[in-house]
Amino acid sequence: MNIIIVTGASSGMGRETARQLDRIYTDGIDEIWLIARRVERLEALSKELTHNCHILDLDLTKEASFEKIKLELELFKPNIKMLVNASGFGVSGNFADSDLEKQLDMIKLNCLALTHVTGLCLPYMPDNSRIIQFASSAAFTPQIGFGIYAATKAFVLSFSESLNAELKERNISVTSVCPGPVDTEFFDSFEEGKNSFEFKKYFMANEKDVVKEAIKDSYKRRPMSVYSLPMKAFKAVSDSVPNEVVLFAMDKLKKMENNDKINE
Repeated sequence: MNIIIVTGASSGMGRETARQLDRIYTDGIDEIWLIARRVERLEALSKELTHNCHILDLDLTKEASFEKIKLELELFKPNIKMLVNASGFGVSGNFADSDLEKQLDMIKLNCLALTHVTGLCLPYMPDNSRIIQFASSAAFTPQIGFGIYAATKAFVLSFSESLNAELKERNISVTSVCPGPVDTEFFDSFEEGKNSFEFKKYFMANEKDVVKEAIKDSYKRRPMSVYSLPMKAFKAVSDSVPNEVVLFAMDKLKKMENNDKINE
């Protein structure tokens, strides 16, 4: 049985990726496994898709969820042709002023869960399979006001790049998706924090476009997918400018925005 696994499938880019892969893979895929917490949303999505769907309503911040995935894999022994790790969330705000439990849960979901799911799935992935890991342009440099989020995405990017190199002999490609702000529920929850940069809204991307490019880049076995010219420019600047300079500029922008709000 050939399958695709999508985590974070109940919303945002996980849900959109499941939709687009469902349309693309008209042959060769028997089931799409949908993983997320909100079972009602997974059920609604499964009704949209043409493929048979296997729903796993799991909270990937909980250890018991991985035992469930392990048991399902041992039971069905599928060939995982594609793994999409799209689960994740972000909390903005200075670390010292933030809810520590939320920050720790962010690390659990963005880093530990992604690593655990990848490790469980790899033994079931045949040669020539693909992995898509959703990172972020926040991975390119440390960032004021969402330091933990940026650090988790830097982990995803670094891990994915090394894993891509390790799996070359099996021709299993790993593509890190590094978009900027995307118009999804994720961005709404991200803005709940105290620190946000208004200019991000000028670079807001459409989730369908981001996912379309990510799938195209995965098909071409590219190690990274960066959507839009502004984010590609940001990547180039981050690669060439020291972190302290980027942080200094972000601090200045933050202070300018705060002054503008005070003067309104």
